[in-house]
Amino acid sequence: MRAERNANLTGDTLVAQIRDWGRELGFQHIGISDIDLTEAEGHLLAWLHAGYHGEMGYMQAHGTRRSRPADLVAGTRRIISVRMNYLPTTRISLDELLQHTELGAISRYALGRDYHKLMRRRLQTLATRIETVAGPHGYRAFTDSAPVLEKAVAQKAGLGWIGKHTNLIARDAGSWFFLGEIYTDLPLPVDTPARNHCGDCHACMDVCPTGAIVAPYTLDARRCISYLTIEHPGAIPEPLRPMIGNRIYGCDDCQLVCPWNRFAQTTIEDDFLPRHGLDAPRLLDLFAWTEVEFHARTEGSAIRRIGHERWLRNIAVALGNAEPSVEIDAALRARRDDASPLVREHVHWALSRHHTPT
Repeated sequence: MRAERNANLTGDTLVAQIRDWGRELGFQHIGISDIDLTEAEGHLLAWLHAGYHGEMGYMQAHGTRRSRPADLVAGTRRIISVRMNYLPTTRISLDELLQHTELGAISRYALGRDYHKLMRRRLQTLATRIETVAGPHGYRAFTDSAPVLEKAVAQKAGLGWIGKHTNLIARDAGSWFFLGEIYTDLPLPVDTPARNHCGDCHACMDVCPTGAIVAPYTLDARRCISYLTIEHPGAIPEPLRPMIGNRIYGCDDCQLVCPWNRFAQTTIEDDFLPRHGLDAPRLLDLFAWTEVEFHARTEGSAIRRIGHERWLRNIAVALGNAEPSVEIDAALRARRDDASPLVREHVHWALSRHHTPT
């Protein structure tokens, strides 16, 4: 990293400027942390040892570079952590949506455009502005795009605490937000880490449809609906399928019941607003999409990353959990001989749920 910089603007003055710029760029909170993640590394290694990461091999691939920032980006001394609200206004509430089995429930973060590019551009702009006053400095910006323990970093930077569901919670904003980081070699003053305010509450653990929160602050991804519908590449375990309900991409239940989310604020970013009616879509409409239609209608969306095959797999499960109807039966029968063995297997399961011969 480059060390040459303007010595006239350092410390608290520079941090105050960074916070001002961050707010101008649409970040609701900006904090600074050091790079000692020893405690978080212990939790990570224990989680991996237990096999809770499932088939997310990338969680192990980088070893301790995830928890040792200077090993990932040489020379890193501080991390600038930011959050941006993403909760969109929708046609019906998520509570109501989950009761309509003919509709598909998609995680709120994925209803609009993919956040990665927007966040990364804003972080790059922030880093460039810092450079104009602090001089050349070594940095890299990340938005869920590298092996970074972003929630542990954000907690150390004072943005919030890691709740029992393992999401970050802020006292004044709940948990409906994205995180991003700038690794830097600037010797900035650090913020006070956030204190935990979960107390005796265990609402998130109680509500989890599949019991994926196996202990406070411990998530078994292999049972998590978000993992099963997004990260998991193969067949969804049959015992878990009925519990998935109409959730076809991710799951927000643990956030939905968190009492701190009464302070959540809706997004000010147009890019995060629902597109293509995905805030309350009919399952049958989505199930009818061809691969070409899938790619066209998920352009610029986080949903595209799962591909058409997993999309159909997920919807087949939801249709199997829906109230039986002639329409649903016909749609499932139309895909009984799908080219994908994965889709066929889930379609046959769905038909059997409706006692329809396969």
